[in-house]
Amino acid sequence: MAATETTEKKTTKKTATKTAAKKTAAKKTTKKTSAKAGKKYNLVIVESPVKAKTIEDFLGSGYKVKACNGHLIDLPKSKLGVDVENNFEPNYIVIRGKSPLLKELKKEAQNAEKVYLATDPDREGEAISWHIAGALGIDEEQPCRIEFNEITRGAVVGALEAPRPIDKNRVNAQQARRVLDRLVGYKLSPLLWRKVRRGLSAGRVQSVAVRMVVDRENAIRSFVPREYWTITALLAQQGSEHTFEAKLVSKNGEKLEPATEAEANAVLEDLKTSDFIVSEVKHSSRVRRPVPPFTTSTLQQDASRKLGFTTKKTMVVAQTLYEGVKLPGGDTAGLITYMRTDSTRISKDAQDAARAYAAETYGEKYTPEKPNVYTSKKNSQDAHEAIRPTDITRTPASVKDSLSPEQYKLYNLIYTRFLSSQMSNATYDVHTCEMNAGAYMFRATITRMTFDGFTAVYGLSDEEAEQKYLPELTKGEKLDTKDIIPKQNFTSPPTRYTEASLVKALEEEGVGRPSTFSPTISTILDRRYVVKEGKSIVPTELGEIVTSMMIDNFSEIVSVSFTREMEDKLDGVESEGKDWRELLSDFYWPFEKELEAAEEKIEPLVIPDRPAGIICEKCGAEMVYKMGRFGEFIACPNYPECKNAKPIKVTIDAPCPKCGGTLVQKKSKKNRTFFGCDNYPDCNFMSWDKPLLEKCPECGAYMLEKQGRGPHKKYCSNENCVTNQKTEKTTRKKAKEGDA
Repeated sequence: MAATETTEKKTTKKTATKTAAKKTAAKKTTKKTSAKAGKKYNLVIVESPVKAKTIEDFLGSGYKVKACNGHLIDLPKSKLGVDVENNFEPNYIVIRGKSPLLKELKKEAQNAEKVYLATDPDREGEAISWHIAGALGIDEEQPCRIEFNEITRGAVVGALEAPRPIDKNRVNAQQARRVLDRLVGYKLSPLLWRKVRRGLSAGRVQSVAVRMVVDRENAIRSFVPREYWTITALLAQQGSEHTFEAKLVSKNGEKLEPATEAEANAVLEDLKTSDFIVSEVKHSSRVRRPVPPFTTSTLQQDASRKLGFTTKKTMVVAQTLYEGVKLPGGDTAGLITYMRTDSTRISKDAQDAARAYAAETYGEKYTPEKPNVYTSKKNSQDAHEAIRPTDITRTPASVKDSLSPEQYKLYNLIYTRFLSSQMSNATYDVHTCEMNAGAYMFRATITRMTFDGFTAVYGLSDEEAEQKYLPELTKGEKLDTKDIIPKQNFTSPPTRYTEASLVKALEEEGVGRPSTFSPTISTILDRRYVVKEGKSIVPTELGEIVTSMMIDNFSEIVSVSFTREMEDKLDGVESEGKDWRELLSDFYWPFEKELEAAEEKIEPLVIPDRPAGIICEKCGAEMVYKMGRFGEFIACPNYPECKNAKPIKVTIDAPCPKCGGTLVQKKSKKNRTFFGCDNYPDCNFMSWDKPLLEKCPECGAYMLEKQGRGPHKKYCSNENCVTNQKTEKTTRKKAKEGDA
C-alpha cells in the first residue's frame, strides 16, 4: 500500500511538472507570437525621401514610409531594350545602382502587414507603382495603390482608407509613350551621329519644339515691315489748358490708316481748316474676370515672366513646396497640390475655403454669389486638380520665414492666383468721346476702375493707378486744337520665343504634356539646337541643319499635327483602354522604312565648329566648341598639334549659400566634379556634393545631394542637424554589429 502511494505521488508530481512545462512553453510561444505580431506594420512606398519624411510624421508608429527615389525599373540605357519582333515587348531591367534599394524595399515588404504604393498621381507614378508591385510580388489587381493630390494629413489618411488596384490603362499609356520615345530616339540619334555630328539626339517632342523655334526664326527673317502712320490730336475744352489725346480712326465712316508720309501730310492739310466738334459721348461699363488657378503650363509661363525663373527651376522649386516644408510650430506639410496637371478644376472644399477667406479678409462683396468655375482645355487630363495652396489660411507672409527666397516667390505666385480665382470681378467705367473734324473722326477713351474685386489681392497696376484725363464733354461742343502729331510706324516681325511663350505654344498645339515641357526645353538647350539670347530662344546653325534634314526625311516626326494626334492616341490608351501595342505597330513599321531610305539618301554633313570667343593660351588660335562623349566642350582647333581643352561652365539652380551668387559645376585637377561659387575668389564657397534649393525639414539649413554612383542621396548641410546625428548613430550601430 505504501509502495502504491509512493508511485502515485511520483506520477502526480511528474504530471504536474509536465503540465507546468507545457504552460511555460505556451506562455513563451504566446509571447513570441505576440512579439512577432508587434513587429508588423504597414509599409507606404513613395518617390522622394522628403515626401517620405513628411508622410511618416502624419501616420505615426503603425506605418513605415520608404522612398524609391523615382524609377527602380526601366529600359536599359545601353541598348534599345524593345523587342520589336515580339509585339514591341519592353525588356525592363533594374536601374544601375538601384538594386540595394530594391532589396531593402523587398525586405521591408516581407515584414509588413500591408504594402501601399503611393507614388505620384500620374502616368509615371502609376508605372513606378506597377514595376514595384511586380518586383515585390504584390498582386496588382488587389487594392494596393493609393494616390493623393496634396501632402496633408487629411489627404494621406483619406487615401489610405480608399486603396485601389493599379490602373493598367494608365500604365499602358506610360509604356506606350516610353517605348515610342525610345524607338524614335534610339533609331534616329545614331543616324544623326553618322550623318551630322556625334552627341546629337532626336525625339518625338524635342524635334517638334526645335522646328517651332526654327520656323519662327524663318518667319522673322522673311518678314517685310509695312509702313503706317498714326495721327494724334491734342485737344482741350475752349478756354482750358488741360489737354487730352484723340486718335484718328476713320474718314467718311471708313477705317483710315495712312500708309505713307504723303498720305499723312494730306490728312494734316485737310485738318488745318477743320474744327473739332464732339459728335458722340458714351458711358459704358466693362468687367474683368479673374483667371483660373495655375496649370503646369501657366505656372511655368507666369514664373518666367514675373520671377525670371526657367521652366526647370520652376518645377524644382514647386516640387519642394509639394513634398513638404517644416512650418512654424514644428509641423511639416506640403504647401501646394501636385504640380503636374493641365486641369483648372478644384475641389469643392478648397473652393468653399477660398470664398470664406476672401469674404472674411476683403469683405462679402469680394465674393461672387455663385462660385467661379473654370473649364479645362479640350485635351486636358482631369485626373487631379489645378495647382493651389493646400491650406488657404496659410498665407505667404505666415510661412515666409520657413521658405527660401525662391520658394516664397513661387508660393506667393500660386497663392494669390488661386485666391483671386475665387473672388469677384473687377468693374470699370469706360468713357468714350468721338470728335468729327470735317470728314475725319477721332476717338478718345479712358477707363476708370469702379470696383477692384479680385485685383485687391495684387494691388493696382501702374496703368490702373495712372489716371488719364478726359473732361466731361457734351455733344456738339467745339474744342480747341492745341496740336496735331503725326508719327511714322512700322509693323513688327513675330517675336522670338521665350521659355514662357514656347511652353504656351507647345500646350496650344497639343505637343507633349505638362510633365514634358520643362525637360524638352532643357534638352534642346543642352544639345545646342537652340541657345538663349537674353530671354529669347534662338536656333543655332546646328538646330537649323538637323531640322531641315528631319523635314526632308522624317516629315511626320517633326509635324505638329502628327505629334498632336499621337498625344491624343496616348490619351486614348489611358481613357479608353485602346491597344498600346497596336499604336506602336502603326507608327513603327512605316518609320523603319523611312529610316532605311534616309540612310541611303542623306550624305554626311560637315558643320564648321563654332568659335568660342576664347584665345588658346598655348598657341594663340581662337578656340571652338566641340562635341565629345560627355557633351560639349571648348577645344583648340589646332588639335592634335595643340591639345588644349576647357569645360563649358555649367550652372545649377541653387544659389550660393554663402553669398547668394551663381553656383557652377567645376572639375578638380584629378577630374573630380565639385561645386563652387562663380564669384571666386571673392567668395570661396566649395562643395563636393550638389547644393539644392530645398531646406532641411528639421533645421532649415540648405540640403546637399550626394554625388557619385548609385542613388543620389539628400542630406542636410548642417553637421549638427538631428538628421545627420541619426545617420551617424545608424552607421556606428552597423559598424559595431559588423565588429561583433
